[in-house]
Amino acid sequence: VLPQPPAAAGATGAITAPERALFVRPHLAGMKPGQTLRYGFRHAGTLEAGFDDSVTIHLGPAAEGGCCSARGEFLSGPRSMVLPDLPSATSNPVILYFLERDVREMQRLTRGQQNHFRKRIRLALAERGQMREVTLRWRGQPVAGSEITVSPYLDDPNRMRFERFAGKHYSFVLSEAVPGGVVALRSTVAGEGGAAEPLIEDILTLDGAEPPPPART
Repeated sequence: VLPQPPAAAGATGAITAPERALFVRPHLAGMKPGQTLRYGFRHAGTLEAGFDDSVTIHLGPAAEGGCCSARGEFLSGPRSMVLPDLPSATSNPVILYFLERDVREMQRLTRGQQNHFRKRIRLALAERGQMREVTLRWRGQPVAGSEITVSPYLDDPNRMRFERFAGKHYSFVLSEAVPGGVVALRSTVAGEGGAAEPLIEDILTLDGAEPPPPART
């Protein structure tokens, strides 16, 4: 089950700007059936062996006509993740796919519950997500975008159960100037004892895009 965004999770009952940008904005506007979105994926850090792989979103005609239905291929071989096809999508499903892998990894590493991690991410985006304007490069040209950042586990009352990963930080870089609207997605657990290299870092990047450097946290 994908980590579906809440209908209205903010304190005021309204969808917040970070939620809207991630889950409501029509990222696929302008795309056509038959087009494909391609992303690179890098898993790095000192916790375990790293790897480079790829993510592909195949777009087809939507169930009601027009664009788009979506079929995802997230990583390859034994690392591949089985994902449901979406008969109708307006926002880019690669965001939900990235988060779905992330919560599965949190379960694998901590033996915690996927639903708990999904809930923390949703609530954090609704209540504490930060959004800033950024400039990035797409095919050699500067374009405007936005970066949404959040650390969902810092105030988690259950963080003592997975303290090693409680500082996990997420970054979502978006731009209407690029196909599919998503430039880069990143989740990072800082290195232990102040180490410069992160304990874990997963980065998904649109093929040909250069996101800005991560904001300091």
